[in-house]
Amino acid sequence: MAAASAPPTFFRGLLVAPKRTADLLVSLSDVVGSRFHTPSAMLQKILLLADPVITCTGERLRFEGFSSCCGAYARLDVLAPALDGEFLGVGTANVDFNAPMRAALSQVSDRESLAFELGSDRFEVRRDSVGVVERTVDLPMRWVRGFSEVQAYQARMRPVLEIGGAELRRFLRELPAQWKGDAFVAEAAGGLRLSARSGDVRVGGVTRLRALRLPAEHAVSARVYADDSGASAWVIATHDSRFVLVLSPDVWRGFSGEGQTLDALARPSKRDALTATRGALRWQNAIDAAEIAVSNGIAVDDVRTALADLAVSGIVGYDLAEGAYFQRELPFYMEASRERQPRLRAAEKLFAEDRVEIEREGDAMRAWVSSGAVTYRVSFAADGEGTRCTCPWYAKHRDARGPCKHVLAARLFLERARA
Repeated sequence: MAAASAPPTFFRGLLVAPKRTADLLVSLSDVVGSRFHTPSAMLQKILLLADPVITCTGERLRFEGFSSCCGAYARLDVLAPALDGEFLGVGTANVDFNAPMRAALSQVSDRESLAFELGSDRFEVRRDSVGVVERTVDLPMRWVRGFSEVQAYQARMRPVLEIGGAELRRFLRELPAQWKGDAFVAEAAGGLRLSARSGDVRVGGVTRLRALRLPAEHAVSARVYADDSGASAWVIATHDSRFVLVLSPDVWRGFSGEGQTLDALARPSKRDALTATRGALRWQNAIDAAEIAVSNGIAVDDVRTALADLAVSGIVGYDLAEGAYFQRELPFYMEASRERQPRLRAAEKLFAEDRVEIEREGDAMRAWVSSGAVTYRVSFAADGEGTRCTCPWYAKHRDARGPCKHVLAARLFLERARA
């Protein structure tokens, strides 16, 4: 009987600056192990599932993970200058990251060698002659939804603040030990300042910012991004790596329940654009939508929509520093993400039961969606996008947490009518 082939190895080599890279990995581990807001009954289960995803793209290693509450997403990009070794393949692995691994990283100095080996089934860290091996584990479904949502947030963020490493370290050292309520960060003379009322960036609470203290010790510069929802992202650049921390709008809001990707799930992109875009992926670190559009003779906006759909299915992520999507293959499929979206399932049920009626009057269009004993009105803009609903859910959240089930049901109706 022929021997089974060994699982592929993606990278094998040494770290150029062991202490810096180890500190950044410890920081990512701190975020993954943190609970900024989690119901106590769920804590044990979630912590048991808290392990980072590692991707090798042929010239860098990416480590990604969420806090236990899924309200903070951290990513470490270990760039080519930080690595002295062989890139042997491309791929993604979700590995265990427990106490022995963390202990090995926490004790690293620049006077010793630190080696990494990443394969499809393992991640090994070796300090001089002592090694720690972690094996692959299943990706938690809470993270599946979180990965989809956090890419949608990042893709629409804009840069709002930029400071040097020294200014960032001073700002983080001066964070108050106690802070109640929301917090905002604004530009100030010589750096940043914290405010309880207004500012350029809303952080939803000071506690999560403390996760940046160790990465800031190695920072050359930092850029802060934000979007209209109140979500923010902090991108710290070191001499050879980048550390990213993305924060949900509020401490109690986990990315896994935000619903920003429901539009993409309810209204898939054009099949030819999706097929062409998927076929053009070559594990790029910055996917060029315009190049794919020109090469395939399709509209660049259709390629961007296809990339957003691929982000929902875990095939691409978004890199704020590059301003572009990057490829990585998470171990789940779009249908798995769709099946675990209760709002979308409810909308599909309303559509299947013929609960949607469309009314047109000149250029105006509205939908009437019956849900239980109540019928709600969905108003549309001129381009056919759902903009308002009369249901209590929309009155409470507006568009901040994705569309309600009635808007989704109306969009499903319109999509089927166009098909």
